[in-house]
Amino acid sequence: MKKTFALIMGLILFSVSSQAVDFKEGEHYDVVKQTVTATPEVKEFFSFYCPHCFKFEPLMNELKQNLPEEVAVKKVHVNFIGKEMGPQLTQAYAAAEILQVEDKLSSLIFDRIHTQGKNINGREGVIALFEKAGISKQQAAGALASFPVSGLVAQMKRDTETFAIRGVPTLIVNGKYKVNTGSISSRAEFVELVIFLTKKKD
Repeated sequence: MKKTFALIMGLILFSVSSQAVDFKEGEHYDVVKQTVTATPEVKEFFSFYCPHCFKFEPLMNELKQNLPEEVAVKKVHVNFIGKEMGPQLTQAYAAAEILQVEDKLSSLIFDRIHTQGKNINGREGVIALFEKAGISKQQAAGALASFPVSGLVAQMKRDTETFAIRGVPTLIVNGKYKVNTGSISSRAEFVELVIFLTKKKD
């Protein structure tokens, strides 16, 4: 099944490539900083409370499957959506990264908010979701209060401020290029644009 999916995606990408898509600054992407990162990366700014981010997840999964192995994909949860729960879910995502259950926890949080239409009730609600992801209360509480998680939360906040993120989902490639998703006409074109930007240096 995975091979079939890869083959289909390959054919789609070939079709788009054969049309010689000419990606242009100001149309398909914007330059937001003057220097690129030392290694290629794709950074997605998102919020669990954002319905567009929820719908964007399958596309990001497609992107990950098509990116070269050397390209790192990083997610940055923003604080400015969800009122007091925004920062708490940033902390929760950071803890999930440290515990290496970010995919499981993300799926549970998105499902609870956007599929079930239920709220997350503070710290206890967060820890309950960690338990569903296979993490004990003690492990979850310890991670949430840990120094590495505090550092990761601070880094997410700095990144949000550095790139002046005001809306999500937003993709920043190589620390320099912001993807203009509204300019993309297909899923394959989106993947091709991001790969193009990971290779771009000027």
